[in-house]
Amino acid sequence: MRLLLSGLFVAVFLTLPFGAAAQYAVRGTVLDKETREPLPFVSIQVLGTTNGTASNANGEFTLVLKELPRTLVFSELGHLRDTMRVTQASYTTPLQIAMAQASVVLPEVKVNSYPFQLVEKAFRTLQNSYSRKFYGKAYYRQLTRISNEPTELQEVVWNVKSNPARIEGTAIEQGRYAAKQAATAFSNFSIYTRSYGLYDANADSTKSLALLSANTVKNYILELKGLLDQDSTTIAEISFETRPEINYQSSGTIWINIETNKIVRYKMMQPNFTVKSSNPNQKFKNPKLSVDMVFQPSDDALVSPLDHMQVDLTADLVTGTKTGTVPLSVTSFTYFYDTSTKPTNVRYARPSLDDRDLETIRSIRYDPEFWANNPVVQRTPVEDEVVASFEKKGAFGTMVKKAASKP
Repeated sequence: MRLLLSGLFVAVFLTLPFGAAAQYAVRGTVLDKETREPLPFVSIQVLGTTNGTASNANGEFTLVLKELPRTLVFSELGHLRDTMRVTQASYTTPLQIAMAQASVVLPEVKVNSYPFQLVEKAFRTLQNSYSRKFYGKAYYRQLTRISNEPTELQEVVWNVKSNPARIEGTAIEQGRYAAKQAATAFSNFSIYTRSYGLYDANADSTKSLALLSANTVKNYILELKGLLDQDSTTIAEISFETRPEINYQSSGTIWINIETNKIVRYKMMQPNFTVKSSNPNQKFKNPKLSVDMVFQPSDDALVSPLDHMQVDLTADLVTGTKTGTVPLSVTSFTYFYDTSTKPTNVRYARPSLDDRDLETIRSIRYDPEFWANNPVVQRTPVEDEVVASFEKKGAFGTMVKKAASKP
């Protein structure tokens, strides 16, 4: 049973293997102070160090401390930054921290060009910093549901190279999967994560339909929704949608730090997204693609690396069988970690339409110990309902427990 607490309580579990230095595991959940709802993807940093983590989709987190006392810093767009001092090891109720919502100030009357000026500055900052590179790892999870029933689950850890606008290349380190026979399956859904970006320096800028481009005024309608006070800075919240005369539909919200012109977060939804099936009898109706990109807090005046990215697709699948039309959804989440600016010797592959996700996973020897001991994976456990679904007869893959052999 989980107990909601009015104050801040820390559960610090001491782990001390024989002959090893003490380590202290802090576990807990981050909540919205008003709604008491879990807050996903909250940045949790150990003050004065590079150690940190983020809460998972359920607001839960685990963080290992090498020494005590330490101060933890909790930050999330839309909530006031909070800190907590961990002073001693004790076996108590896991931490629950409630973050207060940041105040949104309705802007004073400004000229209609103001949001366009902010987006223009953010675009130029992105252009100037595009050559900056980041190297690290990324944990990717993809779940497909047909008629609300899980049919395919993939998890991958990549070595990843990125810049302030996108992923540039990946190299698989480990992968695993579970699947069931289903009406359809996606062969290369990760391409949307690996290829989507806010800006591409190699593309023809005169024809770009991206929000961050030289064509924003011509292609988009912008509205300044509010100014958000966040950690002694001001974040502008700007909604956008393509103009009706443009032969491309997109809408969403972008958050921009008005002091540094850095993009803090970007959310986009594209209706009528083009999805095709290799089965000529199948069609996708009402397909919608949504992308959510969040960038890590950074002291660098110009750039911030990716923190996490979510790409979702929903559609009505016309099966071409007696089943008729059924709802379909694919959700994917990518969490970036161990990010640095130090180059590596890894050979990163650029995304290609010829890539095949399952083939790539199978090309790497499956290592169960890697997954059992990976703290990033442990932070984001698969939902019990999904696990139970793949334990049923007919499921296959490296994540599926093999039936015990008969004596």
